This record gives sequence, C-alpha cells and structure tokens, in this order.
Amino acid sequence: MLEGAAIRVGTENQAKLGAVRAAFEGFAAPGAILELVPAGVASAVPEQPIGWEQIVSGARNRARAAFASGPCGLAVGIEDGLARLAEGPADARDPAEGFFNVGCAWITDGDRDGHGFSSGFAYPAGALQPAVRDQAPIGDLFDDHWSANRPPAADAPGIDAGAPSGRSGGNIGRLTGGRLDRAAYGSQAVVCALIRFLHTDLYD
Repeated sequence: MLEGAAIRVGTENQAKLGAVRAAFEGFAAPGAILELVPAGVASAVPEQPIGWEQIVSGARNRARAAFASGPCGLAVGIEDGLARLAEGPADARDPAEGFFNVGCAWITDGDRDGHGFSSGFAYPAGALQPAVRDQAPIGDLFDDHWSANRPPAADAPGIDAGAPSGRSGGNIGRLTGGRLDRAAYGSQAVVCALIRFLHTDLYD
C-alpha cells in the first residue's frame, strides 16, 4: 500500500498532515517517498466534537470523503474532541469534570476500515468549561486562556507564540513545553488505526 499509491488525508491542516506522515514513515521502506494528498473535506460533525460518537464519526467521515475524492491506496481522517473518560461525583458542580481531549484516526482502503485513538489530556477548567457547556471550539478558548494567564516566555522553542495553537505545535505542544507536539500526538492515533492493515491475517 505504501509503494506507488497515494495516501489521501481528509484535511489541509499541516499538523494533521504531519501526524499522518510521521506515522506512515515508520512503516515505509528505506528511501520510500510517501505521497500525501490533502483533501479539504467536511467532517459533518460540530466544529467542537463532544463525546465519542462525534469524535469517531468526524474521523470516519473525513477518511471516507477523502477516499472518494480521487485515486489512492489508503485514506485517513483525524478528528479531535472532548470525551468523558471519568465520571465525577453525582453532586459535582462542574459539568465538564472528567472530560479529556482525545484524537481519533480512521483509515480506509475502500474495503477495510481501521481506527485508533491518541492518548488523552485534560484542559484547564477556564477553557474546558465553556467548550463543553457551549460546544465552542476549544482551540480558540485555550489560546485566549493561555494568553491571559501565561507570560510569552512560557512558550517553548519551536512553538510559534503568535500562531493559533491548532496550526502550530498544538495545545498539547504548549501544555507539554514542546515535548509532545500536535503532529506527534496525532500520529499515535494513526499508528493504532494502522494495526488493522498490518495484521490482515489476524483481523480478516
């Protein structure tokens, strides 16, 4: 699948494209050139996905739309969102308690489908609460929260302080001081989605 066939990716976001490239390069033959083709397709879910169903649906919709957009061997969709991983106490006053950011990657070859997830991380309450309450984009909320509460010197090398975090090292890049940027974070989900294709003898 990695020799001579394009890989279509359901986004034009450079961080997500970097995630796909990083994941696939680990399995490509030495010297192989990966042809990634960005496809500006719709996720068909809210701009800020909330819950597992919206996260997975967004990734699946992007992958399938990318596959339909032109010739390719594989197509990939990535969608991040907020999912509840832990239930808070019944009397909790914070409706956002227990929500973590999780990324899903969906891969299809037109016959097989595989999907996987990234690790999860928690946002500061000042950004998380309005995102869950109003389904507002967490990227914008986090950028505002970060700018209001952290000095410019807190930005790590390689993280563009002037760019929206979703288009540079990502929120995870800022929160980890550049030790885990958005591309590396997204690649976790892509590698996990690839398992279905690496072991067709086990899964078919």
